[in-house]
This record gives sequence, structure tokens and C-alpha cells, in this order.
Amino acid sequence: MTVLTLLRQHHPLSEARRQVQILEGDQPLPRFGEQLAAHGLPVLQSDRIEILQVNVGKLCNQTCRHCHVDAGPDRREIMTRETMQACLDLLAASETPVVDITGGAPEMNPHFCWFIDEIKKLDRHVIDRCNLTILLANGYDDLAEFLAGHRVEIVASLPCYLEENTDRQRGDGVFAKSIAAIKRLNDLGYGKPESGLVLNLVFNPQGISLPPPQEKLDEDYHRELGERYGVVFNRLYTITNLPISRFLDDLLQTGRYETYMQKLVDAFNPAAVSGVMCRNTLSVDWNGNLYDCDFNQMLELGVEPSQPRTIFDADLESLSHRKIVTGRHCFGCTAGAGSSCQGVVTG
Repeated sequence: MTVLTLLRQHHPLSEARRQVQILEGDQPLPRFGEQLAAHGLPVLQSDRIEILQVNVGKLCNQTCRHCHVDAGPDRREIMTRETMQACLDLLAASETPVVDITGGAPEMNPHFCWFIDEIKKLDRHVIDRCNLTILLANGYDDLAEFLAGHRVEIVASLPCYLEENTDRQRGDGVFAKSIAAIKRLNDLGYGKPESGLVLNLVFNPQGISLPPPQEKLDEDYHRELGERYGVVFNRLYTITNLPISRFLDDLLQTGRYETYMQKLVDAFNPAAVSGVMCRNTLSVDWNGNLYDCDFNQMLELGVEPSQPRTIFDADLESLSHRKIVTGRHCFGCTAGAGSSCQGVVTG
């Protein structure tokens, strides 16, 4: 049975489960665990939890073509304050130093500012995965100042330093709004080394390409954004597009799925395995369910069954040494220089 035949069939499954069936179906590609074994690598396992990554909902003011969360203005999944409190309780009982807040546009969760207030009371570092345009949206006028006042690190997607390319991927007018938002952040001190306010940008490739070398692209972004628009930032992260959600559907609809998957497998880098983010991250969805990473979350691949499955009964000691649930999508994190929410994983 071909992938396209599977796509066209009716499945009484969630969209995530349908995508898992496609990825793990019968095809002439190795499974991720088999690839590890073929290179003499052990089963992937967590060895610590340094980052609690919390997806506070799928509501977003944008609808990006590459979005692995399938977020948008019509989504209604929103994390409650009760679930956020469970995350705070877990933090208070641990020494986990970083909280990475994602969405959607995480800022659209009505409890976003309260959550950050409470995290900072626990003296933890906070990362906000911001799409930049939300900083200019009606009702969010004081958001940039709030983030600066709480010294929140901002990680913001900007697919290209060229307006046409960014708008093609994220929507008309997004690039101009993004630059305006960066200028506002720069005025507050973000991106300026002496301020300590960190603004990092994220590059996602278009099409079926793997990211170019991160260090070289970082230089290009700094030069082009500085010369063209007079804006500054700290670092650029390059992240490989994983074959899930909207990007997977686009690959299937354009007949490029097999080509892209083969490219990821061919680019498998054993040296990247030790640095993949699931080894030091625990991911929480808007409903409080636990996952090894944000990508597993979108495929509804929860932590292994022997572990606590929700934030309400989480045991960090046990979760810190759990076996990681893997699939063929994991080839995206180990292709080339490797890919994580913090950019490349090998030098």
C-alpha cells in the first residue's frame, strides 16, 4: 500500500495518529531504532531534565505553512491555570533551570503573564517562542515591555532576511511586521549584548532542503538585517522541518514525501544523536500530557507507558532516565548537523 493510498483512506483516528501510520507504515526506509543499531548506538534514553517545555495552546494569530503544531486563529486548545499550576509545582519540587514556553502564539493564552510571573518567583530562566507579529497585535500593546521587565529570552521565527521568502512561508505582510517588532524589542535592549536581554532568531528551510550551515547563515542574517533594516539580535538557530503536521501533508500532496524522507535518512549523522533535545527536555501539552519532545507531542506519542503520563502525576527522577519514544520523524533531528529547538547539535 502506498503512502498516498493510505492518505486517501478514511481513518477513524486523530490527525496525529493518521500521520504516525503514514510515517511508520511499510516503506523501503529503515526505522529510527534500526538506524541507531546499525551504527552501534544504544537505544535513545534521557539522561537529565534541564528544560521543561510547555505548550500553552494552539491558538495563534498566524497560519504558517511549515507549522508543526498546526496552530492558527481557529484553534481553541488552551492550557488552563490549573495545568500551569501543576507545571509550577513540578518546578518547585525540582532544580530544572529552564522553562521553554511554546504555542501557537503562547502569548495568546490568557494566563501567559501570570505563568511567567510565577516561574520567575521560582528563579528559573524563561524562553518565549514568539512569532514577533503578536507584539504588534491589538490587545498586546504592553507585551514587549512585560517580557523585557521579566528578562524573558525571546526565540523568534524569521524564515528569511528577504521579505518575499518570509511572506511566502508565513503570509503577506508578516515580514514587515516582524521587522517592526524586532525594532521595538531593540529599543527595549533586546539583541544588545550589554543589556542581557536575549533575542534569538530561527530559520526554517523552504521546500525539501536541509538547513545550510548555521554559523554562515548567522553571519548572513546579522549582515543583511543590520544593513537593510538596522536591527540586531543575538544568535540565529537553524531548525530542520520535520515531516509532521502541515509540512507532512504538503509533502504528500506534492509527491515529495519519499524524496524528503530518503534525504533525511541519507543525511543521518551518528554524532548528532547525543545532542538531540529529547535527552534533556520534558514536553508538556496544553492538556498536561507528557512527551519526550515537542514533535512527539504533535504526533500524540506520549512518554513510554511505564512512566507517569501527565504533569499531575509526574515523577522527575523516573522521567529523567526514561527510554525515548522514537519514530521515522526522528531522522529530522539527526540529519546533517542535527536539529533541536536550540539549533544545530553538532559543531
